[in-house]
Amino acid sequence: MGVKQALRAIDAFPRAEEHLLQKTKFGAFVSIVGLLIMVTLFLHELSYYLNIYTVHQMSVDSRRGEKLPIHINMTFPSLPCDVLSVDAIDMSGKHEVDLDTNIWKLRLNSDGHITGTEYLSDLVEKEHEAHKHDAHKEHHEDSDKIHLQGIDEESQNMIKKVKQALADGEGCRVYGILDVQRVAGNFHLSVHGLNIFVAQMIFEKSTHVNVSHIIHDLSFGPKYPGIHNPLDGTSRILRGTSGTFKYYIKVVPTEYRHISKEVLPTNQFSVTEYFSPIHDFERAWPAVYFLYDLSPITVTIREERRSFLHFITRLCAVLGGTFALTGMLDGWMYKILESFTKKNSRTIVR
Repeated sequence: MGVKQALRAIDAFPRAEEHLLQKTKFGAFVSIVGLLIMVTLFLHELSYYLNIYTVHQMSVDSRRGEKLPIHINMTFPSLPCDVLSVDAIDMSGKHEVDLDTNIWKLRLNSDGHITGTEYLSDLVEKEHEAHKHDAHKEHHEDSDKIHLQGIDEESQNMIKKVKQALADGEGCRVYGILDVQRVAGNFHLSVHGLNIFVAQMIFEKSTHVNVSHIIHDLSFGPKYPGIHNPLDGTSRILRGTSGTFKYYIKVVPTEYRHISKEVLPTNQFSVTEYFSPIHDFERAWPAVYFLYDLSPITVTIREERRSFLHFITRLCAVLGGTFALTGMLDGWMYKILESFTKKNSRTIVR
């Protein structure tokens, strides 16, 4: 008996006899409200526990010898596909003409609808050195010199075709992947792939080249949940002028680690933009440049889920706190109502 009495003495939850308990309407109302609050808080805590959150960490980039994939999806509404080319140059100034690329060009009519498709295994300037040499020539060279630059029957047919496309308002959509060396460099889309004299016969002068463009997608690797590519959806439409667009990009190597331990190597980036108008007396030709540099810091984004003990601790805190608060509220209201009832009964007796 001594042990049983000792155990009863430390009971933290003593119970009164049933006939000593008094139930009220207000107590029932508080109980229902408290129950609804506890159910709501329980569902909130359960959702909080099941949701996956991310943790960001930074470290020095140790990747070497890998390729940098550049995903391109752009529309040039005022340039036909026949004159549009892509050029890529690394930080050493070397012009890479053998990139492992998968690029498609889609011909668009004046309404933006697709009218033809062309696959290019290597959409880069094939005559870069010739263009650099021609750019320093004087404009008053004679017709024999022009003939030496390759204005043959095939070129003349191409000139007629492009002029007709320009008159019809034809545009071009370029999309695909460029695999470049993992060093700083740039790539640009322009008419630089044309012989300079052919370009002059098509456009007459550089200010007539309209490099208006829409960037549907530009990324440096596969996408992960929550990534934001700042150039996606960018639209730059020129009216009555021409010039060169330059996008200065800082590429940040990124690793996304899924909750399943799968690692996704990719890159995110920030960008600043600059536009330089071209005047009649200038010899430069408009283009859209993307100049990129790589950050030496790698960002690791790791998915994590909260521990079950953390969930139980929070659940006990919110449910216990709600139960205690509703109990205190019920007790306070009962005492207030009881005091008013006693005062009224005394008044009636007097």
